[in-house]
Amino acid sequence: MDTSRRNFMKVLAGLGLSASLCETGTALGDDLRLPGYPNQFGVLVDTTVCIGCRRCEWACKEWNKLPNQITLRDYEKDQSVFQEIRRTHADSYTVVNSFENPRDPSKPIFVKKQCMHCYEPGCASSCFVRAFTKRPIGPVTYDASLCVGCRYCMAACPFDIPAYQYNNPWTPEVTKCTFCFDRISQAGGIPACVSICPVETMTFGKRTDLIDLAHKKIRDNPGRYVNRVYGENEVGGTSWMYLSAVPFDRIGFRTDLGTAPIPTLSKPFLSLVSPVFIVIPALAMGMYSFKKRRDQLEKDEINKALDKKEGK
Repeated sequence: MDTSRRNFMKVLAGLGLSASLCETGTALGDDLRLPGYPNQFGVLVDTTVCIGCRRCEWACKEWNKLPNQITLRDYEKDQSVFQEIRRTHADSYTVVNSFENPRDPSKPIFVKKQCMHCYEPGCASSCFVRAFTKRPIGPVTYDASLCVGCRYCMAACPFDIPAYQYNNPWTPEVTKCTFCFDRISQAGGIPACVSICPVETMTFGKRTDLIDLAHKKIRDNPGRYVNRVYGENEVGGTSWMYLSAVPFDRIGFRTDLGTAPIPTLSKPFLSLVSPVFIVIPALAMGMYSFKKRRDQLEKDEINKALDKKEGK
């Protein structure tokens, strides 16, 4: 843990019980519903087009300078990764998985997975140090300098996306897709994964325009897609949205999430985050300090008694 995080934890340990409950608890309770941004960017993924080349995985690692990178040709040749369903992890912000196609078993369905960049993200609402920020243009970004490693964001994410650098004992971070915030912040910039796709599986643009495009594709191609745009309404809406030829639960998506944003569902529990992560550690530190001081006083009394007995 770096110096700034250690200092932060020292500050937490010094907070009073009543102040912690009243001030931080109120702040969390009153500001859990984060603002959405109607003009934010998004990406529409057409899973009926993806060929499983995994160029998007390579481009993501290349742009973000992630470890364990291999050549683009090796990515395209390696089919062994499709033998299991993978999730994103600390060294891979996006992965492509293969699913059986009930319509044509000889043609698997390939699905890219990454952070969905929710309209009202659970990771941001659950973070009591505000390490996550929903940006007006769409991305949910992460500031490692604020993170204290509680990892509650990992539990709060309905899509099981944030990953933790368990192999980094000194300065571990929570990692996830950044939506190429640094790229799309520039005029004309698009995410690295979108730019490299050879078959235009992904379309980048304003989220509202992408929703219109998705429904037009469904209307204009009867029988090709299920009548649903995944991410349009799930947990209040996400920046990344999907089209599919088969029910979404067949290709690895949760279909039981509902339309209510995670912050509104988790408000009663999140009000306990402050007591759990601030008050309890503060009490523990206080009890430890008291016990240490008491033991030292007892040791001093014993030494004084021995010195007196020996005539010192």
